[in-house]
Amino acid sequence: MAQRYVRLQKTTGKLCYGLLQLDRQVQVLDAPPWLSGQPTDEVLAAQEYHLLAPCAPSKIIAVGRNYAQHAAELGNEVPKQPLLFLKPPTTVIAPGAIVYYPPQSNRVDYEGELALVIGDRCTDCTPEQAQAKIWGYTIANDVTARDLQKTDGQWTRAKGFDTFCPLGPWIVRELNPEARLQTFLNDTPKPAQSAIISEMVYSPGVLVSYISQVMTLLPGDVVLTGTPEGVGELQVGDRVRIEIEGIGSLENTVASKLP
Repeated sequence: MAQRYVRLQKTTGKLCYGLLQLDRQVQVLDAPPWLSGQPTDEVLAAQEYHLLAPCAPSKIIAVGRNYAQHAAELGNEVPKQPLLFLKPPTTVIAPGAIVYYPPQSNRVDYEGELALVIGDRCTDCTPEQAQAKIWGYTIANDVTARDLQKTDGQWTRAKGFDTFCPLGPWIVRELNPEARLQTFLNDTPKPAQSAIISEMVYSPGVLVSYISQVMTLLPGDVVLTGTPEGVGELQVGDRVRIEIEGIGSLENTVASKLP
């Protein structure tokens, strides 16, 4: 199994990064792994920590309509160049955390996605250079208030509510380009979404290169690579699980936002 890099909070309250072992023990690193963090002698038992989102990005750059069939299901054409938008860092939540359904919306959708974690400062990179700047891979849910996306005409509010970017559960360094992404709702055995990640219109290296022509990407930043067809509505009480072969699964529940 590939090494699984995690970010966690100890029961003492301290935040750190580590390597997750098969028995759920974590070997603590002395820095974020993309900043040359090295293993220490400290090992935490499963009851001595809880998992956080695996990184704390300065920004989250997301890509719209990067699977042709998803663009078609929403009645859109495939963009002639990557379609970018931002999600604020305050959208990020951990595996198992609650997605809060905002009272401003009557239609909130799941969008399972492959997420890229940047490992080195990236500005004006070629696709080949950009590929080398991708430190690892994790899973994201680009939760979207679909009704607000349509009425606003731009996507900031629809994509930007607190808790609208579940991320995790960990980061792996390598990923098979033929890995399958699937999204499941509650106990339904048939996936709501299922696609091979190589079906993306624009590959990870091309996306990171394109973004780097616009803004500098910093270590720990996250790029969401788009969602395949099969997006659908979430209800309060739902559990949504996104799986990517070679990474694992990210599961979160939906609840009403407290007044």
